[in-house]
Amino acid sequence: MGDRMRRYGCVVIAALAVCAGAGRPAASELVSDEIERRMERLQFGGELSIGGAPIAARALLPELYAARAFRPLWSEEGRIAELLELIETAPEHGLLPRDYLEDQLESLLSRPDRTDPEVAELDILLTESFARYGFHRTFGKVEPAHFDANINFRRAFMNGADPVRALEEAIESPVPLQRQIDEALRPGLVYRAVQQALADHREIQARGGWPAVPEGPTLREGDVDPRVRVLRRRLEVSGDLPSTALDDGERFDAPLRAAVETFQLRHALEPDGVVGPTTLAALRIPVEDRIDQLRLSLERIRWLQLEDRDDLVIVNIARFALSLIEDGEVVFATRVMVGSEYRQTPVFRGELRYLERNPTWTVPPTILREDVLPAIRRDPGYLVERNMVVLDRAGHRVDPGQVDWRSPGRSFPYTIRQEPGPTNALGRIKFIFPNPHFVFLHDTPSRGLFDRAERAFSAGCIRVEQPLELAARLAAMDGQPRWSEAALVAAVDSERTQRIHFSTSLPVLIVYLTASTSPGQPVFFGRDLYGRDRRLLPILDGPVTISRPSRDP
Repeated sequence: MGDRMRRYGCVVIAALAVCAGAGRPAASELVSDEIERRMERLQFGGELSIGGAPIAARALLPELYAARAFRPLWSEEGRIAELLELIETAPEHGLLPRDYLEDQLESLLSRPDRTDPEVAELDILLTESFARYGFHRTFGKVEPAHFDANINFRRAFMNGADPVRALEEAIESPVPLQRQIDEALRPGLVYRAVQQALADHREIQARGGWPAVPEGPTLREGDVDPRVRVLRRRLEVSGDLPSTALDDGERFDAPLRAAVETFQLRHALEPDGVVGPTTLAALRIPVEDRIDQLRLSLERIRWLQLEDRDDLVIVNIARFALSLIEDGEVVFATRVMVGSEYRQTPVFRGELRYLERNPTWTVPPTILREDVLPAIRRDPGYLVERNMVVLDRAGHRVDPGQVDWRSPGRSFPYTIRQEPGPTNALGRIKFIFPNPHFVFLHDTPSRGLFDRAERAFSAGCIRVEQPLELAARLAAMDGQPRWSEAALVAAVDSERTQRIHFSTSLPVLIVYLTASTSPGQPVFFGRDLYGRDRRLLPILDGPVTISRPSRDP
């Protein structure tokens, strides 16, 4: 327990004497009248500020207090102490204690003789603090759709419960507040692993961080340079170089090269063991920035907490990776390619409904307008070389020689489709989860690009390195074991387009975690490809807003 928590403990008992009325009934009519006045101001005026803190749960508190005739909620010493302990744990989740009115509560709790208005304000602040904390742990502090309108993860309150009633029941329940939250949310192993990584990096920060390797020429094995000593220390602090490794002074030795490769693998860099400009830049990022990445990942994982399914597909854009989850466990993982900085893969959820062998590819409008039509105008043989056909609006084939290729893209009256085959942009198989972004998972003929550490090469769709194994596993999960990997290969070789529908749709979650890990695994830090971290961090650290959650199950 920190110093601030100990100070709280000293004043809680005094606070309770006044909360209980110091000789008058706990639900003092005078205090209830004061609470009612403030709830009316909040409900009908739209704003209420206590101790300089605006009340954010304005859609919840008036209804909650009205339902109980404006009687105070916080009349037990243990409950107030539990809330203060919750506030102390906020940093463990990447959250800020100030968001839970830490200073305002300390100020009111430290007053030995409070007036009825102050008692009312203390009760409201305690309720507001708990509402904020519970909301943030359940949904995240930032509402995803406000940050990015494409994000459509589930936001319904747990099991369709009434959030107002749930808040009151949580405060009045004999079960400790911390236990209630843990049992309701069941933080998963990945969340816990990222929490541990955050704690580890905060410990590094407390010890002074890691040293910044000085700027200079490229360092590689065999070099002798004073900067090697700093490099060695930098990699020891981050755990990439074992502390048992022999210190060979200013010489860049083999163990140090191995440590550099480990660091590079953890940061989506080419693992060549050479400290060039890109690796040096990553080494020089301060621990404070890595802490922020971990905080942002915890926030984004909270956005997913209500996606309560044991079977699903997760694609992490920033890690260029796909994971198939079955019965809550990762049963398959593969590398992927994602959209470039200019054709970004969106963050959203979909439902996987079918896969298609030997697919055709209908060129999406943006790619048609910006890439394909200009290419055809430059090269009349473009369509033939890529096995593409032109279709009119009725779906009939059109002779390319009859088309006016000078027509602007937005009013172009034709569709261009690439036929099945080894050069098809989608490869030999694609996975469809219908969505307005025209994004799907698919094979690719550009296999060599999977060996690159950073794989942002697509036009927004997600290219899968091992699509046939993924398809076979999905079919088996769906109760269609006849579609083994060998059977799929044989079907693909037939070059006949065919769909395999799934009897049960499977959620596909496209996420963006630039910092990630799992139990027993090293922490991965990726580059902020799309600048999303840079935009989200100020909101995570900004003012608190709370909207009433949906009750739909």
